[in-house]
Amino acid sequence: MKIIVVSDTHGSYRNLRKVVQMHKNADLVVHCGDSRDELEHIKTDFPSMKIIAVKGNCDFDTAMPIVELFTVDGVRFMATHGHIYNVKYGLYDIERAAEERGAQVVLYGHTHIAMDVVRDGIRFFNPGSLGYNESFGVIEVKNGEVLSNITNLK
Repeated sequence: MKIIVVSDTHGSYRNLRKVVQMHKNADLVVHCGDSRDELEHIKTDFPSMKIIAVKGNCDFDTAMPIVELFTVDGVRFMATHGHIYNVKYGLYDIERAAEERGAQVVLYGHTHIAMDVVRDGIRFFNPGSLGYNESFGVIEVKNGEVLSNITNLK
């Protein structure tokens, strides 16, 4: 299963559309917050694309969840923006939350800094900011194995 992971688009519909267009064969798009209005446009332009989105600190007046849990090929994912877990100051709080929820992969944003690291058996994956740094992530889950890559539109 192919998952596109984006975060912090901050109104850059052009970049989000470009990534989704490039990866139309993806099974899922996960947006880790700060999406403003561009998510609604993507849902309209790509109605068959499955999208999971969480609320970021700049997403006002929205009913999106703060945390979303889902399982792909036996791998438990946790998606969140990260601001409620103080990710700008480290991974301690988000790691505790992941452990409590049994998450094996944590997808988050907020820092605008791309990162892919495994700590204590949990993968922490931040695609960076699609709006500012034009970075995003691609994750493939095959037979319970997680293959990840952070790339850039440039």
